[in-house]
Amino acid sequence: MTDTALELGLDTFGDIALGPDGEPLPAAVVVREVLTEGQLAEELGLDFFGVGEHHRPDYAISAPDTVLAGLATTTERIRLGTSVTVLSSDDPIRVFQRFSTVDALSNGRAEITVGRGSFIESFPLFGLSLDDYEVLFSEKLDLLAKVLQEKPFEWSGTTRPPVKSGPIMPPTESGHLRTWVGVGGTPASVVRAAQYGLPIVIAIIGGPSAQFAPLADLYRRACKELEQGDLPIGVHSPGHVAATDEQAVEEYLPYFMEQMRKLGRERGWAPMSEEAARAQMGPQGAAYCGSPETVARKIVATVRTLGASRFQFKYSNGRLPHDLRMSSIRLFGGEVAPRVRELLADDSD
Repeated sequence: MTDTALELGLDTFGDIALGPDGEPLPAAVVVREVLTEGQLAEELGLDFFGVGEHHRPDYAISAPDTVLAGLATTTERIRLGTSVTVLSSDDPIRVFQRFSTVDALSNGRAEITVGRGSFIESFPLFGLSLDDYEVLFSEKLDLLAKVLQEKPFEWSGTTRPPVKSGPIMPPTESGHLRTWVGVGGTPASVVRAAQYGLPIVIAIIGGPSAQFAPLADLYRRACKELEQGDLPIGVHSPGHVAATDEQAVEEYLPYFMEQMRKLGRERGWAPMSEEAARAQMGPQGAAYCGSPETVARKIVATVRTLGASRFQFKYSNGRLPHDLRMSSIRLFGGEVAPRVRELLADDSD
C-alpha cells in the first residue's frame, strides 16, 4: 500500500454530551456542533466525514442525509457519507434519491454506507417486525443494488410490492453513487457485498484488528472469484487523540466506560471494568487512544494487517464534550494523518 492509496476520515453519531448545567445538550446544539466538526475536518485536509443514523435519545442524528446536505454547501473537497444508513428500516429508492441530491449539492462527493445498524429502535418506530430482520436487509440491499445502476429496472420481493421504474430521479452526474456495506464480522455479510460488487467497511469496536484478517481475506477471495475486481476495504473504529498517551486515556476513559456500561445494561452484559477498558485502548484493543504517534502507528498496523484502503476514526464517544472532540480532530488531521502517510510511504520505498 502506498500513501496515496489510503483515505483517512472521521465518523460521528452525533453523541449528546452534557451542558454546563449537567443536563444533556439540546439535540439542535449537537447537530450544529457536528457541522463545525465536519468543517474542521475539511480544513485539515481529511478525506472523509461520516455521520451515523440512530433513533434514540443519546444521539442527535436521525437524518444523516440532511446533516450532510448542510456540510455539502459549506465544504468543497471532503467526501461526505454515512456510518451507517440503516437500510433495513428505510426505503432503498428514497435512500438513493436523498443521497443523489446530496451528491448534486456537493459536486459529486456523496457516499452511502448501508447496514443493519447496531441498534433496533428504528424497527418498531417505522412499523417493522424484528422477525423480518434478515430478510428486510437482504431484499432492500438487492433493490438498492438495482437502483444504483441508474438504469430502468424491475424488482420483486416479499417485503414490498414489485417495482418497475427507473432511472430513479435525480441521477448522479457521474452515473455512480459510491456505496459501501458496513459489516460487523459475519462471513455471509462480506460474501454478499462481494456479490453486488460493493466495497465494505469493517466495524471494529472490540478486540484486535488481526481477528478480522480472515474476514478481509474472504472478501478479497470472493471478489476475485466473482470477477469484481480489487474493491476497497474500510475500517471504522473509535478513539481519541491528545498530546500524550496519558492525557488521551485520562480524557477518554470515563466517557468510554460510561458508554460501554450503559450499552451493557441494555444488552445484559457484565459491567466493563476499568482494566478491560484500558485494555481496549492498548495495542491489541479496538480503541485508538493515545498521542498522535501512538494512534498513527496503531492505524498503520491495522491497515497493513487488513489491507485496508480507508480508516474511519470515530472521534465522538458518549458524553465526550465538544471541546475535546475538536482538539482530537485537530490532532488527528494535523499530526496523525501526516504521520500515517509517512509511515506507509516508508513501506513502499
